[in-house]
Amino acid sequence: MTSIGANPGMVDWNLAVATATRLVRPGPEVSRDEARAVVAELRRRAKSAEEHVRGFTRMGTEETHDTPLLVVDRPGWVRANVAGFRELLKPLLEKMQERRGSGPGNAVLGAVGGKVTGVELGMLLSFLSSRVLGQYETFAPATRELPAGANGGGRLLLVAPNIVHVERELDVQPHDFRLWVTLHEETHRTQFTAVPWLRDHIEGEIQSFLAETDVDPMTVLERIREAAQSLAGGRPDAEEDDGGRSLVELVQTPAQREVLGRITAVMSLLEGHADYVMDGVGPEVVPSVEEIREKFQQRRAKGASRLDMALRKLLGLDAKLRQYRDGERFVRAVVDECGMDGFNRVWTSPNTLPTKSEIAKPADWIARVHRKPEA
Repeated sequence: MTSIGANPGMVDWNLAVATATRLVRPGPEVSRDEARAVVAELRRRAKSAEEHVRGFTRMGTEETHDTPLLVVDRPGWVRANVAGFRELLKPLLEKMQERRGSGPGNAVLGAVGGKVTGVELGMLLSFLSSRVLGQYETFAPATRELPAGANGGGRLLLVAPNIVHVERELDVQPHDFRLWVTLHEETHRTQFTAVPWLRDHIEGEIQSFLAETDVDPMTVLERIREAAQSLAGGRPDAEEDDGGRSLVELVQTPAQREVLGRITAVMSLLEGHADYVMDGVGPEVVPSVEEIREKFQQRRAKGASRLDMALRKLLGLDAKLRQYRDGERFVRAVVDECGMDGFNRVWTSPNTLPTKSEIAKPADWIARVHRKPEA
């Protein structure tokens, strides 16, 4: 296993990877030949989707699309995300380490706590690794296992066993479903490759959020442990008594709430744009798109067990589902009013991104960005 970091600190990242890999659920049964065929087809579908997305969105060129495509299994998704989390959370964890102190007793407690947190983070990642179909991962440093684009971009991950699992669960046409999924994920790759400032802007916002964190380290770790205990079945009624607060909401100061509003707005834009593109391209290139969309929406709305619902609330995943809906409505309203080129002014600079209130009221964004200068 590749080492994620020599010093575990507040979180033993290597242990998180080892725990998640050990606990991850087995994927659907496929033969070796079937697995090879799935990987090959996902690569073909992604290439096809790339061309469709570029044509529909009028964003980027073949030259800007320099980030790699990685078809991964569940442990591969875990390793990529641990690397990304470690990079993003480094400032926060260093701040928490400083607050804890460096005395001998604290050092011992830190080592033990880092291992405990590593195990519990691994439990959460094992849970999530069976649910993600694809992801554009932007923050992990480039390595041999996680190559990145020449211009410092990320990489597109397609989680093959999860795609096969869902297409079987929904009983939809596999070839159509694979193209449908890649349309969404390729839109995210296009967003980040065609808009060179986007990655740094989002990372800057996240670091601003983390820099404002003023909370006892053990409180943050305790919320992670609560999530892990829910996963283990220790808090089956968590969704009824946890006060409705997610991990993100717990650590908000007034300054953080302002930053979080901006992050929520841009994530709603990115997710809604991907859904809009997927629906816009789908009818022309995915013959069974209506059946796939209907079944997938039913699956998304129905959710799973009480445990799944508890974890969704604690991790803030319900907010992500709202981002799909709200963001898609914003994109549709702006394109209907201003056309695709008019909508694409959203990518001009951070100043032209919609605010959280503008996501809910697209006309306000149109008035601000497209207002005519006074004569």
